[in-house]
Parts: sequence; C-alpha cells; structure tokens
Amino acid sequence: MSTTASPRPLDGITVVSLEHAIAAPFCTRQLADMGARVIKVERPGVGDFARGYDERVHGLASHFVWTNRSKESLTLDLKHDTATPVLQRLLEQADVLVQNLAPGAAARLGLSFEALHERFPKLIVCDISGYGEGGPYQDKKAYDLLIQSEGGFLSVTGTPDDMAKAGCSIADISAGMYAYTHILNALLLRQSTGKGSRIDVSMLESLVEWMNYPLYYAFEGAEPPPRTGAAHATIYPYGPFDTGDGGTVMLGLQNEREWRVFCEQVLLQAELADDERFASNSQRVHNRAALKSLILGVFAELDAEEVIRRLDDARIANAHVNDMHGVWRHPQLAARQRWTEIGSPRGPLPALLPPGVSNAFQPRMDAVPDLGEHSAAILAELGYDDGDIEQFQQAGVI
Repeated sequence: MSTTASPRPLDGITVVSLEHAIAAPFCTRQLADMGARVIKVERPGVGDFARGYDERVHGLASHFVWTNRSKESLTLDLKHDTATPVLQRLLEQADVLVQNLAPGAAARLGLSFEALHERFPKLIVCDISGYGEGGPYQDKKAYDLLIQSEGGFLSVTGTPDDMAKAGCSIADISAGMYAYTHILNALLLRQSTGKGSRIDVSMLESLVEWMNYPLYYAFEGAEPPPRTGAAHATIYPYGPFDTGDGGTVMLGLQNEREWRVFCEQVLLQAELADDERFASNSQRVHNRAALKSLILGVFAELDAEEVIRRLDDARIANAHVNDMHGVWRHPQLAARQRWTEIGSPRGPLPALLPPGVSNAFQPRMDAVPDLGEHSAAILAELGYDDGDIEQFQQAGVI
C-alpha cells in the first residue's frame, strides 16, 4: 500500500502472479513499484526457482532480489485439490492474473482466460511464454538464451570468430517490459469497457521487435550486420579504443560534422577529415581497420582521462568502460540520488529506484519477501481461520 501522502498510479490494484524466473517477476515488480499489491503464489518448500540461482546477496539470489521487492509471498500447492477454492477466492478480489508457467500448465489448472472470464469478467489475464499461443513452437520450452538464439540476437553479437550472449537476461526483460505496458493498457481499456481482457506475450516476438534494425539492414537477402565485438557493426568509429595507460575509452560518432571535429580536435589531424577513405560513414566502416590503426596510434600517446578530456572538449560522445563495481559507485547515480534501501529476509539491501522520475509520487520500495512470509495473513484476509490454516499446513497445501 502507499506509504506516502501522494497516491501512486496503481494504488488499489491487486495482482496475483504465478511466476518464476525473470519475465513475469520483472513485469509484476514494476507493477508493485507503481503501487499495485502483488501476491506471488509459490510452491511450498521450494518457491520460485530463481530463489536458488545463487547466493550472492547475503545468501539470497541476485536475480530474485532484483525482481521481487514489494511483493507478498503466498505458498500454495496448485496441484492439491484444496488449493483450487483458495485461488478462486484470491482471484475474486484480483484485477490482474499474470503467469509464465510451463506451456499449457495454466490451462490445465483451469486458469485460461476463457475458463476465468465468465466468473471474473473484470479480470485481466496476462500469459507470458516463449513463443505465444498457436504455431508449431507453442509447446516448446523457452529460456532466455534460447530465445536470444531463435530471435537472431546471437548472430549479430560477439566477435567475428565467436557469437556471444547478452550479459543480462535481455529476452526475459523485453517480454517483461511488454507484459507490463500491455497490462497498463488493459487497465485503461477496462475503464471504458468494464471488462477484463487477455494478453498473450511472446518472448520471441518481444526480442524480434528489438532486432528490427538488423532485420531491415539484412532486407531482401542483403548481408546481415557482422559481429564486431563491442564496436558498432554499421557505424564507425563507434566502440572501444585502448589508450596508452592500459585503459579503454568508448566513443561514438553519429554524423559528418562530428567526424570533422574528431579529426581536428581529438586526433589533431585535420587532414583526415578529407581523406577519401573516410569520406562517409559507409567508407569508414569499409576501411575500419585502417582507421582504427590511426586512432590507436594517437591514443597510444595518451592516458584514458586525457582522451576523455579531448572528447568532452570536442563534444564527442564518450563513456568509461565500467565493470559492475564501477556502476555501484557511478557518480551520476549518486548525484541524482538514485539509490535507496529495501528490506529483505537477510536485512537491508541497496536498490536502484525505478528509471523515470515523477514529480507526483514516489515509487514503492518495500522488502523482498521470504518464501511463504505472507501466507497466513493472506489466508486470514480471505476468510480462513487459524484452524483452516493449520490444516492447510498439515496437508502441505501451503
């Protein structure tokens, strides 16, 4: 619930989520950030399997801490007959049901939109899966790396010799983002229609949407973008360059005006701006090996901070190449006060505030729940007494 005087956009919205891993939990965590009450239904004794991915955050899993703050955890064995009426009571007061169970699992549990809509006409149901409903891939299991492969991401990421996955769960994240925005759309639509709707989010389609530039670059059989490591495949110079002190600077040029300024003020070789080998971006890409050699020759005489100073003075876009420790200490995040503290079963933890700053409200930043931490309280709220709850525990329902 809102803990500030200003209401949050989703105060009063209740979300029930049958979720695991990243895509659905990332979606529902963002709903919780905006004030929604998110009740996370987990398997008794085990919970969301992302709880066991690692123990890097005071014994808690890094993925789980990231995607599960501000939620309530209810353990419920959905395969137990006694669990069905409990879940039905829960859905009676819910606005949204989110699930990313194995393909077909929700339907087998009687939780398809079609099965629920007559009884709960205002309920919004969001199904997140690898490939979506229908088509030959409907029943295939899908994990983040597999979708990066199917969606073509791996084909354009890495070096000429080796493909590389993204360092974060990019397919899961894209699906979680589209699920989040579609749920917001569905809530707005319900205001005018009075009815809930069904949302079918495919990880493959979410990632392929993000791949549309490489797709169009390879339009009608044209050569796809090559794998070029950390450098941009089709704009040059745009990527990492080593400096004389063993450092690395990332820089990027976007147009011919910047190319001329780069030659004059950074490389101090104004004549290069008119070299026909580098007269356009296409020519610079074609002759990238020669241009890279020229740039590295200049940078070899400079340390990283001097290169960045020249680039800043010339108003050429650049960046440090930070590792995770550098990001924790990033001066911009500190200056904008983007870090706060949340609770967890292992004590207080730092957490990044959600991107985007509103002057109307503060996001909800409550604790990461322990497994089943809220089971008794939620069941009592649904009308079950202490004796009922004890029977549930003895039967393994919760």
